[in-house]
Amino acid sequence: GNGRNRRNHKGTDMYIDNNWTAVQGEELSGFLDQINPIDNKYKISAQSTQVHWRMLPFYENVALIRVHDPAWLNPNLNIYFLTEEGELFRLNGTSPPIHEINAKAPVKITEENVLDYLRFFCFFVRGEDGPFLIIESMEDPWLPKDPDPKTRIALENTIRPASFEGKNDQGHFMCNAVVYYSNALFLANFAIQPNGMIEMIDDEPVATDLPTRVD
Repeated sequence: GNGRNRRNHKGTDMYIDNNWTAVQGEELSGFLDQINPIDNKYKISAQSTQVHWRMLPFYENVALIRVHDPAWLNPNLNIYFLTEEGELFRLNGTSPPIHEINAKAPVKITEENVLDYLRFFCFFVRGEDGPFLIIESMEDPWLPKDPDPKTRIALENTIRPASFEGKNDQGHFMCNAVVYYSNALFLANFAIQPNGMIEMIDDEPVATDLPTRVD
């Protein structure tokens, strides 16, 4: 990519339809041939599979690719890759693909993009119960569509924008955010190193055993 669409966007835009470019025609067929079947499990075809890409603010020459096929058993499933100079890195819920590309690219974290990086990392590096969703507003597209009243009240009382709190004496970016993981809400403090390593310094449970879980 040539770096267009690299504006710094708020919150959840990284995963929804702002700033995505469709891959079509021969480029689409060539890409699908490269990845089909994904994980030896998901079949894809130029007739039904939709592929989009976008740049990310903390890399100069790395694009995020999203693959979706309405024919898959789970219609909500999206599969993501990072690509750098034609090499694909499947985002599989673990941190090694991100750390590998962070070292290669390399990642460039700044005060302006550190929250975007935090949202990205917590979305794609998953625990046994899914993403560590950084939630900042009730409009977040990944929030459950129809939470029960107890969960809705807990979310409304807790939700707030993630914030950058300055650097510590080691040069780590300090941030805090509300995290929705599985069926619990936490207030979490993070230290993000310039090389992309993230440490959750502490987390304070706000609501646990909620009836509605992150899907």
